[in-house]
Amino acid sequence: MQDILLLMQDPTAWIALITLIVMEVVLGIDNLIFISILTNKLPAENRESARRIGIGLALVMRLALLGTVAWIVQLTTPVFEAFGHGFSWKDMILIAGGLFLVWKATKEIHHNVDPADHEEDFIASSVTTGFTAAIGQILLLDLVFSVDSIITAVGMTPHLPIMVVSVVFAVTVMLVASGPLARFIEKNPTIVMLALGFLLMIGTTLIAEGAGFHVPKGYVYAAMAFSALVEVLNMLSRRKRQREKALKQ
Repeated sequence: MQDILLLMQDPTAWIALITLIVMEVVLGIDNLIFISILTNKLPAENRESARRIGIGLALVMRLALLGTVAWIVQLTTPVFEAFGHGFSWKDMILIAGGLFLVWKATKEIHHNVDPADHEEDFIASSVTTGFTAAIGQILLLDLVFSVDSIITAVGMTPHLPIMVVSVVFAVTVMLVASGPLARFIEKNPTIVMLALGFLLMIGTTLIAEGAGFHVPKGYVYAAMAFSALVEVLNMLSRRKRQREKALKQ
């Protein structure tokens, strides 16, 4: 308790907390996009609960990983070498998560381009099976993003209370934003394709990071922000044309 009070009186601790909260929220965007797209494929009555369970599991997983910080740090230690690069458990987790995201986004893009091909839809028609499958896939990506998030937190501050507060705040933001984001994606079909493109880029970035090629996050998020801005302009243009067409009728 005394350590926490001392931290609260330390200006550098507050700066670290604010910085880490911003970074955790930004890192959570990737996870949130995936959860929104995946839960929108479920029946309407199951979407909200799936989002809450998925994000709740993300919080539990991140807090559990924070309890094993020493072990998490060891995940960056190389366990074997190939092609002149030492691969750690973190690298392998990132590569596996990246491959899963690329596969998932590619299958979803195929399904959106050819919606008649229902056999390619990997959320089963059964509500129970679909719900379980969705939670399982969310849990898998939660693990990947949680490991990346916690290692980022460990690299920024040695204080566990700061890490816990930043993680809880970031996941709370995800919980609040998940519903509106999912509904926005559902109401704007072109946004779905843009979001799937984001997932492809994020998956490729994870694979590159795991293979030892550092991709500055600023470049990735700048590209995402620019693409989103272009899509917003397209949406405004479409709505203007629709209003003009309605007035002529």
